[in-house]
Amino acid sequence: MKEYRTIMTLLLATHFVATPLALHAQVEDDEEEEIEAEDIALPDAMNAELDSLLQEWNNKSYLIPEGDCTDYGINPEFDRDTYIHRLQRLPNVIEMPYNEVVRKFIDQYTGRLRRTVSIILGASNFYTPIFEEALEAYQLPLELKYLPVIESALNPSAVSRAGAVGLWQFMITTGKQYGLEVTSLIDERRDPIKSSYAAAHYLKDLYDIFGDWTLVIASYNCGPNNVRKAISRAGGVKDYWQIYPYLPAETRGYVPAFIAANYVMNYYCDHNICPASTTLPASTDTVSVTRNLHFDQLVGMCNANPDEMRALNPQYRTSLIPGDSHVCTLRLPTTTMSSFVSAGDSVYNWRATELLTSRREVEVNQAVASRSRGGRGGKRVTVRKGDTLGAIARRNHTTVAKIRRLNGIRGNNIRAGQTIRVK
Repeated sequence: MKEYRTIMTLLLATHFVATPLALHAQVEDDEEEEIEAEDIALPDAMNAELDSLLQEWNNKSYLIPEGDCTDYGINPEFDRDTYIHRLQRLPNVIEMPYNEVVRKFIDQYTGRLRRTVSIILGASNFYTPIFEEALEAYQLPLELKYLPVIESALNPSAVSRAGAVGLWQFMITTGKQYGLEVTSLIDERRDPIKSSYAAAHYLKDLYDIFGDWTLVIASYNCGPNNVRKAISRAGGVKDYWQIYPYLPAETRGYVPAFIAANYVMNYYCDHNICPASTTLPASTDTVSVTRNLHFDQLVGMCNANPDEMRALNPQYRTSLIPGDSHVCTLRLPTTTMSSFVSAGDSVYNWRATELLTSRREVEVNQAVASRSRGGRGGKRVTVRKGDTLGAIARRNHTTVAKIRRLNGIRGNNIRAGQTIRVK
């Protein structure tokens, strides 16, 4: 969504900045079109430490690398025909062709990023059903569920340097356009469910514009206007691989990265990549919260795990769920949900005066306010007939100079009935 955002994700950021590629159209019998890459320069994010994702608190708490995975470090090599065959076997609507650019991304995911892929595979057990439900609601190809892999590495709290947030990396303008609330207390771009439905809606709108899923994916990265410009520069042809050299550099790697993500998420076993195990609860439920609620109240009354609460509800930017302002959604493990329902109002009342510190009404200390007014506004008198500045100064134990300064008076020009400050 370049018009609304520049996507810079975490370790699996996918705008691989490519040097100009030589495009070679091979129209010989049934031979496929070959696209050769001279080189692909990886962005800084992909040169970070491979353990960076593990430093995220949610990954440290809930994603555990498998310790009994055999041949974990061995990545077998396969020939070109094997990759072509595997990509063609995927039950996809979106075209998944093979070329050397795609191969370079596959090599990255199955090579130096294999441990990251392991973490993503573990997280996908929790998030993929959410993505599929949203995509199915808009009748979109289910393989689009792998876009968040290259957008955010399945980290709902991912924040790009450009300000894009969440699993689907929405900028604030686009998020609000598609119904996501963003305030000081709530950021629904981090909400896995709401952001997934917003992304599906946006993808559907892009498909209505281009009618081609590969162009839709490119538009999701750089915005529809940049894709239109590339189509125009390519002579009007609506084919991603033909408009490739006219796209922004980061977008040239975006579709190949999407194809490679589809590959690795389906054929990870063939590359000896083992999914990390996750301890996130498999069974959860949601409840509508209509009153202010603090996470500590859930911990204290329902014996909830505080880190688990945040992992399941990343849309809340603080520990407060602002149910007073509007109905809020709270996701809980099924066991915690039972405790929450049983506790009733006790949850909301527990340490409420201590935890819910935002006061609805306050009284002003009038004594202090009165003294302040005296200090700031000073004492005022009404000039009587025959008064002079000297006489007024003596009566009020001040000086003529101070009265002149307080009232901007030059000389002795005052008149009866006039109100002036004397202190």
